[in-house]
Amino acid sequence: MPLEMKVPSPGESITEVEIAQWLVEDGDYVEKDQAIAEVDSDKATLELPAEASGIITLKAEEGDAVAVGDVVCIIDTDAPRPDGESKPETYENPGDEKGEGNAGPDLDKERATSEKTNEKAAPATKKTYASGTASPAAKKILDEKGIDSGSVTGSGRDGRITKEDAMNAVPSMGTPGHGKRGSERKKLSMLRRKVAERLVAAKNETAMLTTFNEVDMGPIFELRKKYKETFKEKHGVGLGFMSFFTLAVVRALDLYPDVNSMIDGDYKITYDYKDISIAVSGPKGLMVPVIRNAENLTFRGVEAEVKRLALRARDGEITVDEMTGGTFTISNGGVFGSMLSTPIINPPQSGILGMHNIVERPVVKNGEIVIAPVMFVALSYDHRIIDGRESVGFLVAVKEALENPEELLMNNDVKKALEL
Repeated sequence: MPLEMKVPSPGESITEVEIAQWLVEDGDYVEKDQAIAEVDSDKATLELPAEASGIITLKAEEGDAVAVGDVVCIIDTDAPRPDGESKPETYENPGDEKGEGNAGPDLDKERATSEKTNEKAAPATKKTYASGTASPAAKKILDEKGIDSGSVTGSGRDGRITKEDAMNAVPSMGTPGHGKRGSERKKLSMLRRKVAERLVAAKNETAMLTTFNEVDMGPIFELRKKYKETFKEKHGVGLGFMSFFTLAVVRALDLYPDVNSMIDGDYKITYDYKDISIAVSGPKGLMVPVIRNAENLTFRGVEAEVKRLALRARDGEITVDEMTGGTFTISNGGVFGSMLSTPIINPPQSGILGMHNIVERPVVKNGEIVIAPVMFVALSYDHRIIDGRESVGFLVAVKEALENPEELLMNNDVKKALEL
């Protein structure tokens, strides 16, 4: 019997989603719980699993905005499994490095035999969907080199461009002339459009100001050098910088609660908990999962939660609930090599701390010039609710905790703080 699949609600306040990509084709046989589509909401990209096995009929196109509860496809659960039935010879999934697509190894073997026969009959005319198609890994390398995939001959199956082909490709050193000057017009995903909307709103609707400082990371370097191996062996996670910064922020928010506040019309809302949003780069763009009640976490707890959320964001498994809320944000542009930036507030929050790369710089200590690992830090804040005294004091408190972590973050008992 036909089963109508409706768009489930991804989370509270979300009324519609956008079909980002169908992972199956109209008329395909799908298995229950198989991912059949990726859908974008204004907060996250989620996979839509098949509710039953059967032949699927698509009722929406890629790019369509579909209301929650609307039918997006119909699955004929009475349809027999098409065992042994081959698909059109020209269809393959260009994202599959092995070229098996959705056909399966048996059908690929049958197709390969057929193609081999066709090659003997008419080798000069053979061209498939995969010809000249770069795998995701190859495409990334070609984009970094500035090489168009059309100029690379693929050595993979059916002419597919492999990662090795991309690594061996050499950019053209010719003189300016009649080269390719193409362009592509592609609609932004709903998530990307919402991010853009929020960033513009933050710039236009807040009195945003940024204050800067620098941190001598030497003491943290020494602690990590001494304890990181033991910490990892015992807890199964690394002792990174994020736990130090998160706990330093928690301490500073206790000292300057206005930074942990938000504006709601004519009112100020101040929170007695610290939900710290961590900006991470995911496959679909910037995502900001939240570490709940960070004030209750130890170094081990923060590192474990950061790792869990980062992996879920990377694998596209992060949920809307895991990105909702947050009272303060930490953004680490240093992982990409940023020296200094003015991070944009994550509304409706009132403050965001920007971390940057660590560089050895000459600094003055005890009247002498020495070399130290230094990080520039930046606090962007909403001046409507946070005054200069609070903003500067907050950032100085973060700096003090990072430069004296044993006393201010570990209560002079490193092993107890690290649970060693």
